[in-house]
Amino acid sequence: MFATTPLRVVAVSAGLSQPSSTRLLADRLAAATRERLTAEQDRAGREVEVRVIELRDLAVDIANHLVSGFPSAGLREAIDAVTEADGLIAVTPVFTASYSGLFKSFFDLIDHTALTGKPVVIAATGGTARHSLVLEHALRPLFAYLRAVTVPTSVYAASEDWGSSGDEYTEGLPSRIRRAGGELASAVLGRTVSGASRTPGLDDGEDAVVPFEQQLADLRLD
Repeated sequence: MFATTPLRVVAVSAGLSQPSSTRLLADRLAAATRERLTAEQDRAGREVEVRVIELRDLAVDIANHLVSGFPSAGLREAIDAVTEADGLIAVTPVFTASYSGLFKSFFDLIDHTALTGKPVVIAATGGTARHSLVLEHALRPLFAYLRAVTVPTSVYAASEDWGSSGDEYTEGLPSRIRRAGGELASAVLGRTVSGASRTPGLDDGEDAVVPFEQQLADLRLD
């Protein structure tokens, strides 16, 4: 009997303006992930559900929860959606060379074991490419602490990246979005990011692909 439960992908956007380049990046990463999930699924043909959570709409609830310890119904539902997702996309604008306070405050409310083993794409937006290392010195350590598994490709979008196809030395933003979405889809489906199965066959030798669960276990903290 084939599984019928949908695959759930949740994108968290910490953009403050409307319209927001942060939300736009979250939408495009979610669309790329959905497209690859739909194309790569097995015969079960599971539906793909995508949801984008706008933290700007929950800002007051987040602040109240931080001081009172009690989440509103809407905030509780958003936290549950994140912790129960099969794959997560986390996008923040860059403020003072790091993630935004709203972004950090939301993830401060999530139990530090609730994202254990969950595949995550990290992404950020900023006015200049000079802040692109925020992905490595701020976001990746944050999700390592939360015991999530960030996919290899992270996506930073500076103002000049929108509408750019890159050059002979760098990939353009659309290519990076597609690559990150593909890696997240592969992780959600239990494959390595190269697309290999996580379960070795009976005839596989010492060079067999390591099961994805074992990869996750190796990455988890005690």
